[in-house]
Amino acid sequence: MSEPVGEDAWLALVDEASRTAGDLEQRIGVVELYKRALAAEPWSNKLWLAYCEWVWSLHTDCQNGDAGWPEEEQLLGQELFSLETALDVWQQGAQATQYRLSDGHELWNRWISIEQEQLSGLEDKERIERIKRLFLDRLQIPHATWAETSQMSSTFITKYDEPAWESTMVEVTKLAKTAKELYSYREAHELTLAKANESGDPEAVKEAMRTYLDWETAQAVRKTKKSQPSSPPILCVALFERALASTPLGLESDTWEDYITFLSFITRELPNIPLPSVISVVQRATSHCPWSGTLWARYILTAESENLPFATMEQIKHSATNTGVLDRDGMDGVIQFYLAWSGYLKRRTIAPGATDEDIDVADMGLRSALESVEEWGQRRHGKEGWKGDPLFRIERIFIRYLTQKGLYRDARDLWKQLVRTQGDSYDFWQQYYIWEMTVWTPNSSPTVPTAVLSQAVHRHNLDWPEKVMEIYIRHCNNHEGVEELIKATDTVRRLSKSVARRRQKEAAEAAAMYAQQQPQATTEPATIESPSGSAKRKREPASEEPDDAAKKRSKNEKNAIDLETLREQHLKRDRENTTVLVTNLPPEATQTKVRQYFREYGHMNSITLKTEADKLSSTALIEFRTPEDVQSASLRDGKYFGDRQIQVKSGTGLTLYVTNFPPTADDAYLRKLFKDCGEIFSIRWPSLKYNATRRFCYISFRTQQAAVAATELDGQSLGGVYKLVAKYSDPANKKNREGAMAEGREIHITGIDQSLTEEDLQEVFGKFGKIDRIRILKNLSGKSKGAGFISFEKQEEAAAALDLDKTKLKSRILTVEMSSGTNYKPTATTRGPSASPAPDQEGDTAMSPSPGPETHSSTDAQNAVSRTDISHRTIALMNIPDTVNDARVRAIVEPYGDIVKLVLRPDHQGAIVEYADVASAGRAALGLENHEIVPGRKLRTGNMKDLFGQKGEIRTDKILVGKGNKKSPASFMQPSAPVRRPGPAGRGGLGVKRGLGFAAAKSDTGKADGKAEANGSAHGEGNKPMKSNSDFKAMFVSGGKQ
Repeated sequence: MSEPVGEDAWLALVDEASRTAGDLEQRIGVVELYKRALAAEPWSNKLWLAYCEWVWSLHTDCQNGDAGWPEEEQLLGQELFSLETALDVWQQGAQATQYRLSDGHELWNRWISIEQEQLSGLEDKERIERIKRLFLDRLQIPHATWAETSQMSSTFITKYDEPAWESTMVEVTKLAKTAKELYSYREAHELTLAKANESGDPEAVKEAMRTYLDWETAQAVRKTKKSQPSSPPILCVALFERALASTPLGLESDTWEDYITFLSFITRELPNIPLPSVISVVQRATSHCPWSGTLWARYILTAESENLPFATMEQIKHSATNTGVLDRDGMDGVIQFYLAWSGYLKRRTIAPGATDEDIDVADMGLRSALESVEEWGQRRHGKEGWKGDPLFRIERIFIRYLTQKGLYRDARDLWKQLVRTQGDSYDFWQQYYIWEMTVWTPNSSPTVPTAVLSQAVHRHNLDWPEKVMEIYIRHCNNHEGVEELIKATDTVRRLSKSVARRRQKEAAEAAAMYAQQQPQATTEPATIESPSGSAKRKREPASEEPDDAAKKRSKNEKNAIDLETLREQHLKRDRENTTVLVTNLPPEATQTKVRQYFREYGHMNSITLKTEADKLSSTALIEFRTPEDVQSASLRDGKYFGDRQIQVKSGTGLTLYVTNFPPTADDAYLRKLFKDCGEIFSIRWPSLKYNATRRFCYISFRTQQAAVAATELDGQSLGGVYKLVAKYSDPANKKNREGAMAEGREIHITGIDQSLTEEDLQEVFGKFGKIDRIRILKNLSGKSKGAGFISFEKQEEAAAALDLDKTKLKSRILTVEMSSGTNYKPTATTRGPSASPAPDQEGDTAMSPSPGPETHSSTDAQNAVSRTDISHRTIALMNIPDTVNDARVRAIVEPYGDIVKLVLRPDHQGAIVEYADVASAGRAALGLENHEIVPGRKLRTGNMKDLFGQKGEIRTDKILVGKGNKKSPASFMQPSAPVRRPGPAGRGGLGVKRGLGFAAAKSDTGKADGKAEANGSAHGEGNKPMKSNSDFKAMFVSGGKQ
């Protein structure tokens, strides 16, 4: 019969035994059963309290005949269960449970009441002093009912030693200060745990206890300036024991591993502190979790470190294998156990005083370990399904053992056997080659190492053939003759072509798969419509660049369009099912360390790493390429990152796709909008570099409950204008394009005579069908550009209008074709005071509307605005993140004056702002310099030449591997500030630096004696202090009203 596991199971067993105990022998059997239970659960308050009550009942029952005991048993019971024996059991129980902060008082209060009962009517000074000492000791230990204990102590002293009451209370106050402080630090955790227990939810209890344990462990390992723990380690030990005995965590191997790790650390650091032995805890851990190969492996290692005899070690090994459940959580547990056993056998052979018998045992044991792992693997996965340990860990130990014995041939045979299962791994061939070079005699020809590399490069499915080829050539250069080097060079050249074809084939297959998926899935951002109602199309704005930039524009646009497929694929990243949330990382963890830790589990698209507010840990949100990668990464749940046990949970249900919010919304707006839903972990905005009209973001919450609550805001009206969209991120949710262009109802016309108007085109094209809208493109002066768009009600009518292609209308030949769109829109332009339009009910909107032809056109035409005048009224803003849209920029620049036009240029990290007058431009140039547009990013002002001298922001959303990741910083790289030189128009609308856009007031006397203040103050100002540059800047920004 197997032993019970957990305090409740033991209590059920002893309760049944005590209920049926009818004679002294059976009652003594119950006592022995209690001792076994307490050996398994030595810190259990329930078991100790029941045991003490049982022994006390035996003591009271045998004192007289009322309990019905036979006289012989009564006399023997009085001898076995004397008062001293019973009180000694109570004292043992009180000592064992004294550090259980929440319930240790239950047993102690019962014991102290019995002690006081024995004192009734007696004036035993020795016993009185003993009880006073018990109270004083108890009050120096933190516990939940300290105030009640203090009151009991005060009452006792008042009754039995009143003259010493004041001095005793002073002593208590002094000695108990630390205990009260220690409990006050833990009170919040205790309350949270108590509420979880009251709820009856086991998961809530486990979560509260895990949080408490993490905090308590951090306190115990943190040291003071005197290199002492900042908190007594015994409190952490007690909390672990409480969690393992009284919560469901006792059946989770991870908690036991945490406890063992903590004990090992504290024992090494503070060897003189009395704590439970590591080996006793490991033994109990394997009893609670017999399926954990990791715990059995730790049992082997701990027993070896305790120098237990081989017979005991062998008994532990057989106990582990006889459980038959080591593979419950996969083969890794089996491998971990046999790895520890194999390492133990190998170390015995090199220990001082090793015998031939030790070597024989290792020979047989190592081979047996390999065979046993093979049997476990085939039993679990089948003969064909089991491919062996991908890290061949036990085989490495065996090879090392054979190498130490000089059995190179046997070791080489084992390497050759591994080729069958590990032959497609670059890491395997590298280890194989290194071993061959280790046993190679330098004075001989390196034939065997060369043959190993030659065999490796000929593997068709090798995961990294390029690296193996590199090692092959380097080896031949360093160790082989010219003939072998030529042979290797020829082989590598020939195989390189095969590898290149393989890579091309893989790329083609990936492209074909993408092409198949493309019709079924569209990008999540809402389709952007032009003002005509059609979908996005390339616009033809007037060029704002200098001549050099204008020459490069065509090439840059072409390159951007060539990358459109890649960007679309990026947008289809299934963030909902390809992310994991990793918690309890060290606070000093970096993205590089996190990437290195998870790199073997899949390709990572991005990592968002945040340090928690308490500075004790960090949390990472990692996006992988596929859901399969997420499953692999989840294997690290509960494993260690340095000295931290991390939790890896799927990010499914955490990320929402949010759109149709006001165009000026930023992080602060969204956090306020969703503040009642739960904590937001991160907000990711799209780059506007290739499409400046995007208005959406991805919000990742801490918990699934918070994300669910946030989805309830979907459809909520914001300001009576916008209808919020907040849905789970799902790139497969296809949204068909809408509008005249997408529906084939819009035609594009070029070659329009400049004298023609919309009415003229209505007359010519109206005969083909009913026209929805006609728009002729015009420049700043209101003149026709010779191109336009016409939208019909029906697709057939638009197709019929194509008959006018290549026909002459007035003085020019028309070109008529169907409108075609593009997702490439690197700029966003707004004119006049209008803001971005409200989105429709489906969330389809343009970030910034196309201006109507009449905006400012008449004024510009009448005044014949010159380029020089426009230049003086225009400033350039630089260092704008490419995630900030034109509406947010407009909100910043609008307070300085009326805006004629704003052009957002995320491809140059900036924007061009044309004001209605020079003074407004000057105020903005001064007021916006060093303005913090987002945390950590300050604006710079200048002219358009400065702006177009800046390159686009270099973002590293995806993880870069290799040389590329050394050239870019973690988040973005800002180009160095351009060197500005003074000039007539080099100050962004400020003109020549002679004045600040306003004239100084004249003196009342109208005199100037040549000693006028250099800052422009009149001589008649008398004793007024001189104005500084800062004063003039403030005056200028306020319009000279100061």
